[in-house]
Amino acid sequence: MFHRFDYASPIGALTLVSDGAGLCGLYFEQHKPGGPPAGAAEQTDRVIDTARRQLDDYFAGKRRDFDIALRAEGTPFQKRVWALLAAIPFGALRSYGDLARDLGAPSASRAVGAAVGRNPISILLPCHRIVGASGAITGYAGGVERKRFLLALEQEALAPSSPQRLC
Repeated sequence: MFHRFDYASPIGALTLVSDGAGLCGLYFEQHKPGGPPAGAAEQTDRVIDTARRQLDDYFAGKRRDFDIALRAEGTPFQKRVWALLAAIPFGALRSYGDLARDLGAPSASRAVGAAVGRNPISILLPCHRIVGASGAITGYAGGVERKRFLLALEQEALAPSSPQRLC
């Protein structure tokens, strides 16, 4: 049985989906492609409660890593790509070509892009950290503006504090 909860975030409503053992989905409004599974009960559970707390901390600039079981369903290739997404450090950027090379298949950039586009757990599997080969911000399931917001949030959290003046 799946549980779902609509979480109010600074980038709009996010739907969190849990199977009780781990987070199975984190979807934006008008998520492209797809969205949460039909028939998920509209209620929270311990997995969703943990995800909510960790997202609150992330959006407040207090969390850089997520410590929650993820249960993304996909093909073996998609799961390999998603594992690479999970390893991208907070605030870092990688390209589709970088991921293809990490997989040992440097000509598989398009296949990698397709797998990234099917990521069912946005933000926690940080596909927003993937950019085009030129460094350009490319498509995102939640829209490019949300991607820019998330990248800026992470860069701001990494920036050294501005010096304080003593009066």
